[in-house]
Amino acid sequence: MTTRRMLAGWATALLLIAGPSVATDAQAPATPQWIASWGSAQMMPDAANALPPERATGVTLRQIVRLSAGGQRVRIRLSNAFGTVPLTIGAAHLARALSPGTPQTDAGVALTFASRPDTVIAPGAEVYADAVAWPVAAGADVAVSLYLASSPSPQTGHPGSRATSFTLPGQQVADPMLAGATPITHWYALADIEVADSGRGGGTLVAIGDSITDGYGVKPERNTRWTDVFAARLRASPATRRIGVVNAGIGGNRVLLDGLGPNLLARFDRDVIARSGVRWAVVLAGVNDIGVLTRTAPASPEQHAALVAQVTAGYRQIVERAHAHGIRVIGGTVTPFGGNDYYHPGPASEADRLAINAYIRAAGNFDAVVDFDALLRDPAQPDRLNPAYDSGDHLHPSEAGYRMMGNVVPLTLLTDRPSAARRR
Repeated sequence: MTTRRMLAGWATALLLIAGPSVATDAQAPATPQWIASWGSAQMMPDAANALPPERATGVTLRQIVRLSAGGQRVRIRLSNAFGTVPLTIGAAHLARALSPGTPQTDAGVALTFASRPDTVIAPGAEVYADAVAWPVAAGADVAVSLYLASSPSPQTGHPGSRATSFTLPGQQVADPMLAGATPITHWYALADIEVADSGRGGGTLVAIGDSITDGYGVKPERNTRWTDVFAARLRASPATRRIGVVNAGIGGNRVLLDGLGPNLLARFDRDVIARSGVRWAVVLAGVNDIGVLTRTAPASPEQHAALVAQVTAGYRQIVERAHAHGIRVIGGTVTPFGGNDYYHPGPASEADRLAINAYIRAAGNFDAVVDFDALLRDPAQPDRLNPAYDSGDHLHPSEAGYRMMGNVVPLTLLTDRPSAARRR
């Protein structure tokens, strides 16, 4: 069987519609609308991932990101969500990255805030830069340069950038070379890049979850997270090329309790609902909830049962909140992690995973389901990842596994018409 036929078969098998699909392109407005074309989940970096004090104030910070959808106008959103003192941005600049992995850009365009070159972001707040007429292609690599006149503590950012950023002392946001800049593989203060045009079919899909969505193991500039692969497929189809994809994964994230970042229930409004143009969300989370329960000590049967009940109740809350804002939710089944040395799951943990997946697959709980478990598990040992897709830690997929995930999510999830019964 050819690879193309295998993928087509997987796409059919993995799409378990638990209800009709989502709005069609024809229902989208013809007037320009803002959609998130890139974004990341904001969190408080720990000491190992924060900008060092000598590189956090009085410096130019240049961050390279890859857009998903293109547009004629662009605006960025900056975040001080976790700061307890104001964040002062002395200048900002937008340019096309000439060679990701280096700080080199074209001339670009200066950004303003309420027509001013600088802005102060209050503790816990976020701000938009003024929109600019700056046509940008789908899949373009762009550089956002910020002059950090002051940096709050704690900082706000996203450690799992899978891309190289750069810092250089002084206000040099418009310098296309940024010679002598120091690299760092994290993002800071940059929450979203949005685009707008007048075409039909625009919208954003947010993938929210843990390190499997965040792309643990992907090297900088590779752009091979499963969401990157899926976004490339959307760009290649005329029916979906105006759909943006935002990766809102956080390594170690849990549905119920905080870990390295805020729990899924706490951050869902900011990371999904509040983003511009969101019409779909893919939820892939739960493995860390299961693993943490027994990582350091056994749990009682009552504790296992309570975990399953609480995680599935969390899913229900997420779906109801999304539906209240017209967002369709696609559930991703929890992938196997048998043999992982960090969580060392046993039969009870596997039973929890199977019970949670049964809830995800059951009709009516999600608008649709993508069965990542069925895709990645070892047919001979279903509690483990298939060796062909295992990164080696028996928890995270390899690059081949991420590629398979991104290739089998059906594009019809975003184009099929909903039935009359589900139109509200």
